[in-house]
Amino acid sequence: MSGVARRTVVAAAGSAGLAAALAACGGGADDKNTAPEGGGTLARTGDIPVGGGKVLADKGVVITQPKAGEFKAFSSKCTHAGCAVGSVQDGVIVCPCHQSKFDASDGSVKSGPATASLPPTPIQVVGEEISFG
Repeated sequence: MSGVARRTVVAAAGSAGLAAALAACGGGADDKNTAPEGGGTLARTGDIPVGGGKVLADKGVVITQPKAGEFKAFSSKCTHAGCAVGSVQDGVIVCPCHQSKFDASDGSVKSGPATASLPPTPIQVVGEEISFG
């Protein structure tokens, strides 16, 4: 095998390994987080406690109610390592993988290791139904 061909094969194998490793690590803060697809009702307003929220990992969203009647939604994918956030309590969204904490009112980081906010997800509230907006 010639030197050039060997280098080409090694470089290609290295690139494939790097791509696999990056995919396994999950998303970073630079990922494009777009609103998940699909329609229909995500939740009912009564399902979202004031000061808390509900994680809908299968829909890729966490819905919060920071103040009575005010509903917010964010990507449920932690910006640190791509894990799904696990809970919302006392105004804080918590990722169970490494304990990153995010503000339930705006998605900003309250404590790391995450350094980037949870991206907002557009929702609409019509009557008692919350759906993607």
